[in-house]
Amino acid sequence: MAKGDTGQGAGSRHAAWEFFGAELKRRREAAGLTQSELGHRVFVSGGYIGQFEQAVRKPQLDVAIRIDEVLQTDGFFERMWRKLISDSPVADYFAAASEWETLARKICEFAPTLVPGLLQTAAYARAVVLAGNAFATDDYVDEKVAGRMERACLLNDPARPVYWAILHEHVLRLPVGGPAAMAEQLEHILALARARRILIQVLPISAGAYPLMGRMLKLMEFEDAPPTAYTEAVYSGNLLDDPALVKRVQETYDLLRAAALPPDASLTLIESAAKDHKQCTRTT
Repeated sequence: MAKGDTGQGAGSRHAAWEFFGAELKRRREAAGLTQSELGHRVFVSGGYIGQFEQAVRKPQLDVAIRIDEVLQTDGFFERMWRKLISDSPVADYFAAASEWETLARKICEFAPTLVPGLLQTAAYARAVVLAGNAFATDDYVDEKVAGRMERACLLNDPARPVYWAILHEHVLRLPVGGPAAMAEQLEHILALARARRILIQVLPISAGAYPLMGRMLKLMEFEDAPPTAYTEAVYSGNLLDDPALVKRVQETYDLLRAAALPPDASLTLIESAAKDHKQCTRTT
């Protein structure tokens, strides 16, 4: 699958979300409501309603339910939402966090072992999927990779969130998919950073012990909702929305930022790691 190819499954899902949006617009206009008026009644901005209608962003389940109540659509949008989410290629435990990603105005991640999904290339994603699914069919692997590439399109969107990631140096050194695939992955991250679509820092091995040892973390901030944190364990995910707990997690992320290299030095280290992987490719 070519880099950036979202696959047939991803394309059909996007078409289904486009239908969701078109139907939302049709029924909103039939009810005589503007985007702002509907947004006010379902507790989101009018701009979000417009993005739902254009399939730029996807509503949360509670928003879909409130839309049904306001437009008196007898559960249509809730049923369609549940169907589209159940068909999602992402893991069940990550589905809710994946939807929150599309609504966030700012995403901050810490990755101790793997390149975050939003930054992955197709080759890297394929290697990760195969590592955990040794007996999977090609169709299964293709669907999972396509889903990850579809998520990554968020960073190409004009309405993309501010994205800040801290990668542990281990992430740069582990040759996921082999040296060539890893070099391509690091060059992709460099390209996004140089285009000022993302901000990257690296936590060097020399930093020693660090907060959240070995645990990934995603922090999401929104225009009209409280911030949320997401963490993962073995085949399980945890969305945190308690304000006191999220504040503590944000403070921990600040400690990670303080221990990480500055952005310029981080890019230099990523460049060096990419060259090392390329050198391994030439000597094998």
